[in-house]
Order: sequence, then C-alpha cells, then structure tokens
Amino acid sequence: MSDFFNWLSGMVWNQYFIYCFLGVGLFFSVATRFVQLTHLKDMVKLMFQRKSSDSGVSSFQAISMSLGSRVGTGNIAGVATAIALGGPGAIFWMWLMAFLGAATSFIEITLGQVYKSKQDGEYRGGPSYYIEKGLGLKKFAFAYAVLTIVANGFLLMNIQSNTVAVSMKEAFGINPLFTGILMAVLLAMIVFGGVKRIAKVSEFVVPFMAIGYLLVCLIILAANVTAIPAVFQLIFSSAFGAEATFGGIIGSAIAWGVQRGFFSNAAGSGGETFEGSAAEVSHPAKQGLVQALAVYIDTWVICSATAFMILITGMYNVHPSGSEALATNVPGVEAGSMNVQLAVDSVFTGFGYLFIALALFFFCFTTMISYYYKSETSLAYIHRSMRGGKKLLGAVLKIGVLFFVVTGSIITASTAWTLGDIGLGSMAYLNIVAILLLTKPALKVLKDYREQKRAGIDPVFDPVKLGIENADYWENEYPANQTKSKQPTTKKTYGKEKVPTLVQASPTDKL
Repeated sequence: MSDFFNWLSGMVWNQYFIYCFLGVGLFFSVATRFVQLTHLKDMVKLMFQRKSSDSGVSSFQAISMSLGSRVGTGNIAGVATAIALGGPGAIFWMWLMAFLGAATSFIEITLGQVYKSKQDGEYRGGPSYYIEKGLGLKKFAFAYAVLTIVANGFLLMNIQSNTVAVSMKEAFGINPLFTGILMAVLLAMIVFGGVKRIAKVSEFVVPFMAIGYLLVCLIILAANVTAIPAVFQLIFSSAFGAEATFGGIIGSAIAWGVQRGFFSNAAGSGGETFEGSAAEVSHPAKQGLVQALAVYIDTWVICSATAFMILITGMYNVHPSGSEALATNVPGVEAGSMNVQLAVDSVFTGFGYLFIALALFFFCFTTMISYYYKSETSLAYIHRSMRGGKKLLGAVLKIGVLFFVVTGSIITASTAWTLGDIGLGSMAYLNIVAILLLTKPALKVLKDYREQKRAGIDPVFDPVKLGIENADYWENEYPANQTKSKQPTTKKTYGKEKVPTLVQASPTDKL
C-alpha cells in the first residue's frame, strides 16, 4: 500500500505541477502590479483591525486562524526535510515561492470575500463558494468541498498528530497513542464550540507561540553571529548550482523548496481562504492584503528561522532521493524535527528536545484546529443543498477528525507526509484552475480598492457598481450598500452547469 501512495504522490507532485506554481504566482504578481510589494504598508495596518461582529471575526483573528493553519509541522519538520532532500539551496526556492505565492494568496482570499455567504449566523466562504457563484459550476464546487473534507479533516491531520507524537516520545518518552488521545480530547473541547471559540483560541495562542519560537532562534543566531554571512552564501550558491558540494542537485533544490514551501504557506491550494472569508471587513481586498502578509510571516520569518538554526549549527544531512549522500553531519538522524531539536540543544544543552516538543505541540495543535474549521466550512457548503441529515453529517465529521488525530499518532512519519502531500496537492489542482478563470473579477476588486484609496476614502465594496454578479452577501446584506440607491439586484445564475471561458487578463491592463 505504501508503494501505491508513493506513486500517487509522485503523480500529483510532478515537475510540471511544481513549475506551474511558480508560473501562476508570477502571472498574478504581474497582473496585480506586484500587489505583495506595493501594498506592504496597508497589509501591516489592516492586520491589526479588530472590528468583528456576531457573524464574523476580526482581521486579526482571521490572520491568527490562518497562521494557526500555516504555522505547523511544515515550518519545522518540513524545512528540515527540504534541506535533506534538496540541499541548503531549497531555502531560496522556498523564499521565492512565498514572494510569488503572496500574490496568489491575495487573489484567492479576495475572491473568498467577494462570494462569501452568511449561513446560520456566520460568514462562510472559500473555493466552493466562488466556484459556484463566480463560475456557475456546482458539481466542480461540490467536488472541491468533498476533497477539502478528506484532505484537511483526515489526510493532513495525520501529519500534525504524527509529528507531535514523535517529538513527545523523543523528549519525554510518552507513548504516541497516549499523545494522540490527549490531542483528540483537547481538540474536541474546541471544535464543538464553533468558529468564534476557534478564533479566540487562535488569537491568543498563535502570537504567543510564534514570538517564543523566534526569540529562541535569535539567541541561537546571536551565539553564532559570525557564521551568518556564510549561511547566506551557502543558500544562494546552492540554489543556483554554484556550490561545489550541492551544485549538482539544483533540480532537487527547486522541487523540494517549492513543494515544502507550498506545504508550509498553502498559497494556491484554496485552503487558506476559509478563515479570510470569515473576516468582518468593508472591502474584500482588505482581507486579501492581510492574508498575503501571512504568507510572508509563515515562510520568510518562521521557516527562515528554522532553516538558519539548522544550517548555522550544521545539524543536517543532505541525501537526495536516488543518489548518494552529499553531507552527513548528524549520522543516523532522519530528517525532521530532530534536526531542530539538535540545533537548539547545541546552544541550550538539555533544552532542545523539551522546547521543540512544546513548540511543535502548539504549532501543530493550532493547525489541527484550522484544518477542522476548513472541513466544517466545506460541510456547511454541502449542507446548503440538503433538506435533512445535517446534524448527522456534522457528528460524523467531528468523530472522523478525532479518529484520524489518534491514528495519525501511530502511523509512520513517511506515510503521514505522503498522504498529506496527496491531499494538499489535489486541492491545489482544482483551486488554481478556478482562480485563473476568475482573474477578471479579482482584478476589478483590486482596481476599485486602489481608486478609493487614492480618493482618500476608506474603501467600501459595491459589487453592482463593478458589475460583479452573485456577490449576494454584499448586495443584499452588507449594511453600507442597503442605504444606496442601486440598480435592481443582479439575477443569480450560479448553480447552473455552464462552461466558462478563460479570462485573458493582460498584465498590462490599467488597474
């Protein structure tokens, strides 16, 4: 069975798919005139807006939920794996992936806000919503919803619980099954409380865990400050094949840098649109900018911190698949959280295992909370077309998620990662097609935001003025639009099976 999963993962993550991520990110960067650079000031300012409501969460809560999803095992074990399989140069390609991915993230989050709905008193949105409302492809949207439940609720959940269980066993000698059961119990206490409880937990835990992790990293870098220039040189020379030892694996550096970078920040998968769609904002572009900043925080800050700790202390091996080992600095150590534990322990003797085990627990646990939220939102989308059985399906989802938390703690790490890669990659296949087809409305929203900002106005979104159809929440429920004299509400056409044409959005279009 493991051979089949490895084959399937290889099919999903083929070289064309990997380069597609970079190409899509470049396209959206040019089409938005590099929104991830030109609006950095707005990203930071908007992140701290704490306006919320009974239906939605604040921008800060939304980005905390999103970072809770992004900042997990990918920032620790994923970085170590990228170095082990692609060499130090893989870190450069993770950075590039984050830069281009920030533009992709802006597009998908903005679309999530445009086409969000208000269901059972809460905001819901994501790829299924913008696929149905924006493209009119209900079966396509339904398929994405089901895939999200399987990928996030079951497959990806394995990786997080497995990583925590392994680190707890190494640090404290705790039986992995016991760790899995404990995490399932704690997760149940939160997920049964709904999105508001999820948001409150993330708002408190995520900043706390990120700051603590970065402080330890800074101390380790300060203790090895003279080696920092050499580490930068090693990363860049390895990335472009100029380093003697790792120059021959530039292909592996690109492949694993992009793949693990994507696993960490998930820009393009559609998986980070759910939290952003729940935010209470006056204009979709606002949350698009906030969530784009989350990509930078996740990869440029957290992943870089991990990479520098590993490289500056030399606690890594490099053994690309199908070739001989190029570096064996820590013999017998399997790539993963152990590399970071050894790096921390080299400066804080006897503290590394304890600290990383606790850091992983918080990182992975908040990610598991977010994975459940994405699954729940996808189920809420499916519920829209159901007359009964909602409570039963909700209970099945909760029990299934908790079951996979426990089983994930006792399967092998390689199996957990393979299943997670298959799930997340499959989501990206569908979502990338959708956001490319919806380029035109996303760029209209960005243009409208920029024009209102230039006029000195706090941007407020009116889809009728922009000619964007089926943005029903903004047309019919957003308070600011109810006081305006508008044209009659656009007729809803979503849900009908029609074949859209790919929008040819020229990067040179004046926004």
